[in-house]
Amino acid sequence: MSTTAIILAAGQGTRMCSSLPKVLHPLAAKPLLQWVIDAVLASGINDLQVVYGQNEQVKAGVDSDHLQWVQQAEQLGTGHAVNQAVRTHKSANVEQILILYGDTPLITPRTLQHLLASTPNDAVGLLTAKVSDPTGLGRIIKNEQAEVVAIVEEKDATDEQKKITEINTGIMLLPAKRAASWLANLNNDNAQGEYYLTDVIAMAVADQVDIKAIQVRDNMEVMGINTRKQLAQCERNYQMKTTEELMAQGVSFADPARFDLRGTLECEQDVNFDINVIIEGQVKIAKGVKIGANVILKNVTIGANTDILPNSMLEECIVGADCSIGPFARLRPGTELADQVKIGNFVETKKAKIGSGSKVSHLSYIGDAVIGKQVNIGAGTITCNYDGVNKYTTTIKDHAFIGSDSQLIAPVTIGENAYIGAGSSISKDAPANKLTVARARQKTLENWQPPKK
Repeated sequence: MSTTAIILAAGQGTRMCSSLPKVLHPLAAKPLLQWVIDAVLASGINDLQVVYGQNEQVKAGVDSDHLQWVQQAEQLGTGHAVNQAVRTHKSANVEQILILYGDTPLITPRTLQHLLASTPNDAVGLLTAKVSDPTGLGRIIKNEQAEVVAIVEEKDATDEQKKITEINTGIMLLPAKRAASWLANLNNDNAQGEYYLTDVIAMAVADQVDIKAIQVRDNMEVMGINTRKQLAQCERNYQMKTTEELMAQGVSFADPARFDLRGTLECEQDVNFDINVIIEGQVKIAKGVKIGANVILKNVTIGANTDILPNSMLEECIVGADCSIGPFARLRPGTELADQVKIGNFVETKKAKIGSGSKVSHLSYIGDAVIGKQVNIGAGTITCNYDGVNKYTTTIKDHAFIGSDSQLIAPVTIGENAYIGAGSSISKDAPANKLTVARARQKTLENWQPPKK
């Protein structure tokens, strides 16, 4: 079965009160339209068209590798938009046309697959929903045999029809061999003066084409976003579903309502999240890890039984097992920690490889560095890696001890078992098994007088 998908994304979204096109507003850090595109691809459909309006931002705001773009220069209704796409479609072997909307980000591949599987090639498939308040939505009109005979928009509905609680979600499946003629015969003789896609249902009935109404299991899947309040509701719904799935796998949350996943998370059992944790990009967390409050993790891999203490930020880094990070630590891109490493409070690392059992406990900056095993770096240590033009590497061998308030001016190597005296400014290699001190001799000026006004 060959199916093409048409995603309607030409609406201006004026109720969002934004210069950003509505379909590009983010849900869990991904544009609404991208969610729909990804759901279609995951359902097995690779032939996609997106109908956009005047705003070229839409084309630039999503991954368009699998897309054909169709411009709807005038917004004359959903039927007009679909007709634009059908008329310009390049493939002649399509059997079904799936129509979706770029502002319904929570639609799932499973629901789309169910709609496809339930609708024969020569029938119409409708995704419907039962709602408690159908105000403003198109009603599903059925005959005495419970067969769909029409969809009536709110503004055109009678008082009796407005009492119907089964509504049109807008998502439908049309037989390709019929769609072109139905769309060509639409008219705009209605309250809004638009070409309604829903009018093809009456045409299908007139042509004695079967209509399969498939009711969605979760109404949030088909919630269209028109306001920022609705966007926030969808965001919370998505986040709560995410935490429910993770909890079922053995992950704990201090408060599931205060957790945000803005990417993908692979999490083993007995991981604990405190409040206000944000996950971005691709994150992998092994068993027994504890994530403290207000932590941000972006494109990170964390080994088993590691503790990430509160208010720490880790980005583009690898952390081994049994480590301790933070509080208030920042691990920047390129950081790689072996097992049992300690990174303490107010420590920043960047492009640093730190060996097992080493410690950077307090108030230090370690950048462009290769640090061996069982190294102790004292408070206030800085690797001076940048000369204003180029970056250089600091190498610290196994079991070295760096005294507090030291500056290691790269390129420089500190030998194995070397000691660096506190307050030293090291610009030459320090030999193994020796104490190296590089600081001015202390003087007391006996005749010094404090300044006076």
